[in-house]
Amino acid sequence: MSRSALLVLADGRFPAGGHAHSGGAEAAVRAGRIEDAAGLERFCRGRLHTAGLTAAALAAAAALGHDPAALDAAADARTPSPALRAAARRLGRQLMRAARATWPAPELDALARAFPRGAHQPVVLGTAARAAGLGPEDAAHCAAYEAVSGPATAAVRLLSLDPFRATAVLARLAPDMDDVATRATAAAAGGIDTLPAASAPLLDITAEQHAAWPVRLFAS
Repeated sequence: MSRSALLVLADGRFPAGGHAHSGGAEAAVRAGRIEDAAGLERFCRGRLHTAGLTAAALAAAAALGHDPAALDAAADARTPSPALRAAARRLGRQLMRAARATWPAPELDALARAFPRGAHQPVVLGTAARAAGLGPEDAAHCAAYEAVSGPATAAVRLLSLDPFRATAVLARLAPDMDDVATRATAAAAGGIDTLPAASAPLLDITAEQHAAWPVRLFAS
């Protein structure tokens, strides 16, 4: 198991397309729910323990080698917002391109053939982690980190937030990320039927509103 591969996969500079997505932060900023570092921390903690937990469990399950088609269907069932489903597949398609170039593997090729328009991003993430020689907890950690790092990075641009303060938010959330990764890995070990379906209805509602905006800085 390569810790260096984990760093590559979790690196924000990995060309997986995440820089174009705010994880719901853009809509939250416009609604006044994120105005400063404290608001960002509240938003990220809520996202981590809902959508982040679900994504981390899906990624861990994919890294364990569970059926990717069944996992993709499970991801669909856990994503009621059409806008978020579309965003997850766009991100999955971009991540697939980067992963296949970085860690060529038959399982990535098979997933790409099965979902030419993109599988859900956590499913691709877990499959990429497996191709890189990483385990389910590594995949869960990547997903948990992505759940909060995307909004934190977006907030720097949206609010002109001090990047040092945004990074401090991520550091304070580290114990929560560890907890979510551990819970997600344990759930994934029990099979697809035991995966969490933690919901964040406000994220779903604002994602649909955000998708209809004529002008926006981020894709989601």
